[in-house]
Amino acid sequence: MTTSTSNSRNNPSRDRTRPTGWPVGSFQTYEEAQRAVDGLSDREFRVEDLTIVGVDLMQVENVTGRLTWPRILGGGALSGAWLGIFIGLIFALFALPGTGWGIFLWSIIIGAIFGLIFAAVGYALSGGKRDFSSMTTIVAGRYDVLCDANTAPQARDLIAQMNIAPKEATE
Repeated sequence: MTTSTSNSRNNPSRDRTRPTGWPVGSFQTYEEAQRAVDGLSDREFRVEDLTIVGVDLMQVENVTGRLTWPRILGGGALSGAWLGIFIGLIFALFALPGTGWGIFLWSIIIGAIFGLIFAAVGYALSGGKRDFSSMTTIVAGRYDVLCDANTAPQARDLIAQMNIAPKEATE
């Protein structure tokens, strides 16, 4: 027996469609929109009719630091060592008795050396065109909650009763 669901994991074509519905609430933060949907759920509202949509999207790149040779080499060595730990554990499990620790340690060392070499080559080939590290995020200017047209008036009224306001940051 096959059932149809609105879950995007089961319906990949839904991932790329423009969201539809009537706007029933607009919020400054995602947390406020999430609280509205959670409040509707607590009031036994059919939440399957709702969609949270980020509007006025911006790509924000936060620069986290300057890339230097020591930082590149250290990061490459650590990355290679992690791979060495994984491979060393696998090889050590099937090693002859008494040789497992040696294989494990050599795998970490060889992994760190290869990681260092690959990081150095990659950084050298970049020619200094990007000497900084950063993290990129997508941020919305506001978050709208959309609802199916049949139940939108009820959702709008329930959200208005919730009086959702931004929570103060506590330290």
